[in-house]
Amino acid sequence: MEKDPIRLTQFSHGAGCGCKIAPGVLDRILGQLGAQADDPRLLVGHGARDDAAVYDLGDGTAAVSTTDFFMPIVDDPHAFGRIAAANAISDIYAMGGTPLMAIAILGWPVDKLDPEVAGQVLEGGRSICAEAGIPLAGGHSIDSPEPIFGLAVTGRVTIEHLKRNGGAEAGDKLYLTKPLGVGMVTTAQKKGVVAEVHLKAAAANMMRLNKAGAPLGDIEGVHAMTDVTGFGLAGHGLEMARATGVELIVEGADLPTLDRLALEEYHAAGCIPGGTRRNFASYGQNLVLDGASDFVRDLVCDPQTSGGLLLSVAPDSAGEVEQVLQAEGLHASPIGDVVAGEPGKVRIR
Repeated sequence: MEKDPIRLTQFSHGAGCGCKIAPGVLDRILGQLGAQADDPRLLVGHGARDDAAVYDLGDGTAAVSTTDFFMPIVDDPHAFGRIAAANAISDIYAMGGTPLMAIAILGWPVDKLDPEVAGQVLEGGRSICAEAGIPLAGGHSIDSPEPIFGLAVTGRVTIEHLKRNGGAEAGDKLYLTKPLGVGMVTTAQKKGVVAEVHLKAAAANMMRLNKAGAPLGDIEGVHAMTDVTGFGLAGHGLEMARATGVELIVEGADLPTLDRLALEEYHAAGCIPGGTRRNFASYGQNLVLDGASDFVRDLVCDPQTSGGLLLSVAPDSAGEVEQVLQAEGLHASPIGDVVAGEPGKVRIR
């Protein structure tokens, strides 16, 4: 008798980067951690709220270290592994670095799901590591009530080309390399109303590596870079704005999205992730909604899994950046501007 296909999302209470602890709660947790370690070779630590830790190796380069893991956002085990791996490796690219190796993090409900299914997840992760040109070198596993998968990734960066979420300057142009809307589509999946074509497009988007981060890191005029994940475009934009005391202006009409009409229909049908509401509750007071519709407001708060890179670029480097993005088949048009304005705010128009 043939087994019913596995639906991994039925075994978890959250999905992808939407599982992240809300920004406001995370601030309370990290507030108890104290000051960053007093080590002059630690160039980026937890105090920076950046994408990865960075440690000076003393030869003009630095080690870049990160970890990321979450519960299933798609039902297919192999696809889940690929998405989780791409998401974790992205943090290295977001610092302008190149990944070197990864180790796996696996939590598995052994009493509910066959070990062979876990093997498919790991194989998915290994296949993305291969695309990034790195080995999946080992890992650690535990018996857990819900399936969890991700990677700890080590990379390397030339310190001169290190990119951080701080550094944006008034007059810069903003770019976002991947379309938004993953959270709405995967919520539509949970509600049983998603069209297969939209789910496939969202999955392909999440599996795409942010390899462009490495060549973008070589461009001096890329003043700041971060990847957009569970806090949404607005949340990660706020981190960028606060890091250097600038205001970001985001043009709602210029945002890249998955099928926009379909997203508007899913939104009208109530396919709004719980993470969207948690995000807005945490940082909505720092958003200036300048005529933005409810849809655009929720779109910029939509938790992304393995989302794109958000860039702050000097105007005279815009052409060079756009050439890199076009060569990678990524969104290559500005989505807004950096201004002096209200420091630490994001204005959505």
